[in-house]
Amino acid sequence: MSTKLNLTPEERAGLFGDFNPDDHAAEAEQRWGGTQAWTESARRTSSFTKEDWKRFTAEAAEISARMAEAMRAGAPADGGLAMDLAEEHRAHITRWCYTCTYEIHRGLGDLYVSDPRFTTSIDRTAAGLAAYYQAAITTNATRHSA
Repeated sequence: MSTKLNLTPEERAGLFGDFNPDDHAAEAEQRWGGTQAWTESARRTSSFTKEDWKRFTAEAAEISARMAEAMRAGAPADGGLAMDLAEEHRAHITRWCYTCTYEIHRGLGDLYVSDPRFTTSIDRTAAGLAAYYQAAITTNATRHSA
């Protein structure tokens, strides 16, 4: 199944800046290619238009901005506000990409802090945001599995 985006190089740059998802497609497929989430995401995103990608990235940026605002305001990562934002993040992934279970979401949060590429990208919004996200995601997953 192809994971290439149906966008011109100019459209990619406008949507993702210096990040090119196609550059990481082979690695992602090697890691998750056999999973249901991978298959679902590839199927769903293959039909995205430029406008879909704009909405997707804008929604993701808005959630991250609010998470950074909560962090800067001193809201604890294991508190209600941060957990609610983590839940919005999980729902956003489910709405646009694949069914993001709490287990999958917890793994994604762990990836945010274990892979320096994710950490660097997320921390561009606010220093320490990747770790804050990870803590909020973990606590939210625990809240919903209790």
